[in-house]
Amino acid sequence: MASASIETAAAAKAASKGRSNAGRVAPNYWPFVIPALIVIAAVIVFPWVFTLWMSVNSWTLGQSQVFAGLDNYARLAVDMRFWESLWHTVLYTTLSVVAPLFLGTLAALIFDTQFPLRGLLRGIFVMPMMATPVAIALVWTMMFHPQLGVLNYLLSFIGIGPQEWIYNQSSVIPSLVLVETWQWTPLIMLIVLGGLAAVPREPYESAEIDGANVWQKFRYLTLPMIAPFLMIAVIIRSIDAVKSFDIIYAMTQGGPGTASETINIYLYNTAFAYYDIGYGSAMAVVFFVLIVLLSFVLLMLRQRANWSDGEAR
Repeated sequence: MASASIETAAAAKAASKGRSNAGRVAPNYWPFVIPALIVIAAVIVFPWVFTLWMSVNSWTLGQSQVFAGLDNYARLAVDMRFWESLWHTVLYTTLSVVAPLFLGTLAALIFDTQFPLRGLLRGIFVMPMMATPVAIALVWTMMFHPQLGVLNYLLSFIGIGPQEWIYNQSSVIPSLVLVETWQWTPLIMLIVLGGLAAVPREPYESAEIDGANVWQKFRYLTLPMIAPFLMIAVIIRSIDAVKSFDIIYAMTQGGPGTASETINIYLYNTAFAYYDIGYGSAMAVVFFVLIVLLSFVLLMLRQRANWSDGEAR
């Protein structure tokens, strides 16, 4: 009897809860999402749709717009100046990644040890990455001056003659990479230093007992364990270097001639100096595709580094 009354009460409670849920209106989150979607569409989607549309049109400012199909892309395929700027971009990006990666890793290994004034020196070391690119460009342009620059003055003390730096076609890209390296080596150092802080010390103690030297400990212990952090540094620097514009434009504007003209500089000159909007838009689309492909490759390498790290553990 008691059991039957309990079951009846439970059934009545369940039915009451069902009626309550049926009468409840589901919350509507769209009023909160729509403003964000509108902003994304206005800031990201519309500019790219407009760029794609302009890339299939022939339009120079001051003239009428004419549909051109894929003519702008076909023009890119035979444009030697575009391929030259692509080569300059690849060279500049490669050097701007390798040099800071090597020097930043070396600096991280140094600052990972204990020595007097380490905190002060680390703070001074990271100061270049806090400066604005245009200010850096102006200072280094004065330092690179063949007659009045301080760099040639310092080189004279060790018997090296004056260099032309950014004023010579053969040395302009290495000179720009020197500026890029000076500015962004601290970032690599901070990333690698964070990786070194997460490295356990027990393997090093075992390696010392086995008689491993400094190089062997770095090659077989430190390097594999900080590899994921190095890949993060490579991804960040690669994407940043491939789209570098401000320092190059402020220092050389792509010169001398077109010796330092990367895709960014050529694109800017085409669209805003020659007012060939259609051709510049096609160049922007191709450049965007290249950046996406580069990012995809780097992310795959990053994932492989994670797998290798997991297997090693």
